[in-house]
Amino acid sequence: MEISVEMEEWVGARWHNFITRRSHTGFAEQAVALADVQRRVGVLFRALGGAAGLRIEAASPRHMQVRRSLLQKVAGTCQHLPVAWREESSLRLPPVLDVFPTRALNQDLYLWLAMLAAHTPQRLKHWGRDNQQAVKALLLEYPALNKRYQALVTALLPLRPDPASLPKAEAALERAVQQALREPGSMAQFPPCNKAPMPVWLWLYPGEALGEPQTLEDGESEQELAGTASVRADISRRKAERVDDVDGKDGLLLFRLESLFSWSEYLKLDRTGDDADDVDAARVAEDLDQLSLSRQRTRKAGGLRLDLDLPSAGEDDQPLGEGVWLPEWDYRRQQLRDDYVCVQPMLPRDAQAKPLPSRLYRQAQRLRRQFEQLRARRQWLRQQPQGEELDLSAWLDFHVESQHGVCAERGLYRQLQCRERDLACLLLADLSMSTDAHLDDERRVIDGIVDSLLLFGEALSSLGDHFAFYGFSSLRRQQVRFFQLKAFNERYDDNVRGRVQAVTPGYYTRMGAAIRQGTAQLAAQGQRQKLLLIVSDGKPNDLDVYEGRYGVEDTREAILAARKQGIEPFCITIDREADSYLPYMFGANGYTLIKDALHLPERLPQLYRQLTER
Repeated sequence: MEISVEMEEWVGARWHNFITRRSHTGFAEQAVALADVQRRVGVLFRALGGAAGLRIEAASPRHMQVRRSLLQKVAGTCQHLPVAWREESSLRLPPVLDVFPTRALNQDLYLWLAMLAAHTPQRLKHWGRDNQQAVKALLLEYPALNKRYQALVTALLPLRPDPASLPKAEAALERAVQQALREPGSMAQFPPCNKAPMPVWLWLYPGEALGEPQTLEDGESEQELAGTASVRADISRRKAERVDDVDGKDGLLLFRLESLFSWSEYLKLDRTGDDADDVDAARVAEDLDQLSLSRQRTRKAGGLRLDLDLPSAGEDDQPLGEGVWLPEWDYRRQQLRDDYVCVQPMLPRDAQAKPLPSRLYRQAQRLRRQFEQLRARRQWLRQQPQGEELDLSAWLDFHVESQHGVCAERGLYRQLQCRERDLACLLLADLSMSTDAHLDDERRVIDGIVDSLLLFGEALSSLGDHFAFYGFSSLRRQQVRFFQLKAFNERYDDNVRGRVQAVTPGYYTRMGAAIRQGTAQLAAQGQRQKLLLIVSDGKPNDLDVYEGRYGVEDTREAILAARKQGIEPFCITIDREADSYLPYMFGANGYTLIKDALHLPERLPQLYRQLTER
């Protein structure tokens, strides 16, 4: 019996691989992956006017009602295709392109889609006409792209189906699509059809509107819009019959060869249930000519939806006064919404004075010795009118200039002076629930952050710099929790060490509000140099609209506002995907990635030293 099962699995795997390869219509050996060209695609998209806040990400396959061959139906392929589309926060491109028989053309297709996306509206009113207009506008603005576009069209048209081999309605639609590809803007209308055309790889598809009716334009009929029904649901009538329940648990399984492809026609469906639609069942139904329904009723397991909520006042952290209402940037309105976010200063619950953990003693002593050397360094000041020694470099410049008749006034001495550090630093630590993730069997991300704060405090207290520690998390805009671990006017002692060791992860990361509150704290200090450090393990997020691009844009505006006040923000992250969003928020030189979070405690003081010695 075991041999029989293993043989069946072996044959099934071989059959699957064989039939999938035979039904595939691309050129797998010439495939180009998005990961290989993602940086070039992003640069090109933004250079041609694409929104800087949009991420370039891989598109998941989308269900499309295209005509499939018999081989593709047997293999179950070509129902889901990774077309290119845009959404509010990202540009989605196919993870792999093997449309053309050469790698160069597949690579050019990625670049073309990026350029087209920069000129295509996010919401397509009419899929065919909007793509034509976008292509036409792009070629008019950049005539040099005509040659590349024509090469792609020339290579694509032979790969599309021959209209003569299609039914009348599909043939008319295919001719219209091919004409629109040859001459963008030439097709004002598309003939109606209940089947979508084969994927038009040179065009963008609707994003959230996939599977939904498109918006009708004035004077446009429902039938005309169906001509571009690549995004429409198929609402067609089918035969139906009532059958007895067959669960396959008893008796022998007998079938005739002609019934091989009808095994999926029986679908156990409870018509009285109110659960979500079974997407796979809907796709199976599209290929059936007759549906069979039984009268069986089964009770499905109920779903349980959980949401985070704040604990009771007796179990929560200790609030410090009333909350502070701050603005937040709404990129959709392109305006700052005043008094929109409530920041609540707090102290960690049950925080008690604690000494530095013994495991950090040796590392802390080494950091103190290193940072004490920076306390008050003696530096030579060049080109001074008077001083201890002759400035040979300044004297040489003076001699050369005098030989050419140009003699600028300059000091010819250098003077040794002891310069005091004049710097204030505020560190913001992300305390969201994502920091509860484990780094290994014993340590979590939050443990690395706690150790980093403790060692950082030891180093800065020995140096004598003015510094403060705060942590933050959030639960929607009404509750941004801002934990005071060490204020500027507090000494770094066991009370502060106890607060740091008492922090616990929870909730989400509304980073913009925390940065604005930290900026206000720094702006009130009188030091000349002001540094705002943010330690985080991921991108901004929250339960409401703050997810995705909204949070990124708000954080970026908070960073820009801080810089206008003379504050230098810098982000230290352990998120390996940070390169996709932090350059936009902090700038190319405004962040650093620490790939191994276990190295954060030793890397943080080193980074501080580098930043303050610029």
